[in-house]
Amino acid sequence: MGALKAGLIDKKTFWGKSLLIISLFIIVLVLEFSTPNEYVFGYLYTGPILLANSWLGRLATFQATLIAVCLVMLNLVVPGGEVIKASIVASRAIAAMALIVTGVLSARLRRSEEAIALTKAKLEAQEELVRLREDFASTLTHDLKTPLLGAIEALKAFQQEKFGAVLPAQQKVLATMARSHETSLQLLETLLDIYRNDTEGLKLNLAPVNLVILAEETASTLTELAANRRVYFSFSYGDSDWRQSLWVKGDVLQLQRVFTNLLVNAINHSRRSDRVEIVLLAQTSYQVVKILDTGAGIQPEEFPYLFERFYQGNSDAYGGLCQRQGQGSGLGLYLSRQIIEAHSGIIWAENRVPTGAIFAFKLPVYPFQSSLTS
Repeated sequence: MGALKAGLIDKKTFWGKSLLIISLFIIVLVLEFSTPNEYVFGYLYTGPILLANSWLGRLATFQATLIAVCLVMLNLVVPGGEVIKASIVASRAIAAMALIVTGVLSARLRRSEEAIALTKAKLEAQEELVRLREDFASTLTHDLKTPLLGAIEALKAFQQEKFGAVLPAQQKVLATMARSHETSLQLLETLLDIYRNDTEGLKLNLAPVNLVILAEETASTLTELAANRRVYFSFSYGDSDWRQSLWVKGDVLQLQRVFTNLLVNAINHSRRSDRVEIVLLAQTSYQVVKILDTGAGIQPEEFPYLFERFYQGNSDAYGGLCQRQGQGSGLGLYLSRQIIEAHSGIIWAENRVPTGAIFAFKLPVYPFQSSLTS
């Protein structure tokens, strides 16, 4: 019933607009044919032509333009009895061409408006789809945290023998399960943070931070992971042989996540029995941190995508000589880029000579670092 009513309203609107355009044609027609043919009122047909284009579409525009041109030229001989001069023919020909141009341009304008409207609708649909995806991912990751936390607590209770004695072999299995669940929990938290940062922006708790101390503390928490992979850490201060302070204004927890992501990435890509080098450099305007690994390096086609969400790179990049030791989620580098850019810094990657890769970032120097070191 509602659709039928809407159809009746559309038909009424169509015929109402058509009658208005016809009425305007009749008014101009009366002016044209009731005056001497040297008076050209045909330019007034542009009004009905534009209304036809706006209201009724391209076909109606073409029909209105054709009728208007015919009426303008017909007024040369109807009504008869007047001398047809060359100047009058020229005036009416100019008026006819003006009407044709009006019809053509108005039709093109309508096509352009329709294309713009279609593009806008597609963009709005894409934005809505992205928003729905992000809302779904955010809700899903948030809801999955609860059962994971419950499972981790249950495993800890078993490890602490709260439900009875546990054999050494069973303890190893429980430890493996606990690590797997904790890794999944970290992945969920990272994913949740990424979606939150994309939608709400990254919120920072800024304070003076010494990147040297932060790098050393983060490396110490990863020593066991590195040892299990037979990878070792070393620190370098560029041209200086002495340990120095690199002060920036930043969020300690967020910058620690960057160090963790880059160091774990370097551990996963380094060859066994090699070392990951942490280079800390002080420049005039920036403090620079570089993480060097000894892997096979980065393929040229990978550079544009390294810091994109979910990009994991080429797992066969080592050509069988040194397979990647840990499969990542493709989120660590993306989150690191979010954090560094939120600190007004720059993060990048490059290949190391003769082999390996360098992941680096730089942050603005804290302007009052002299007072902190004194």
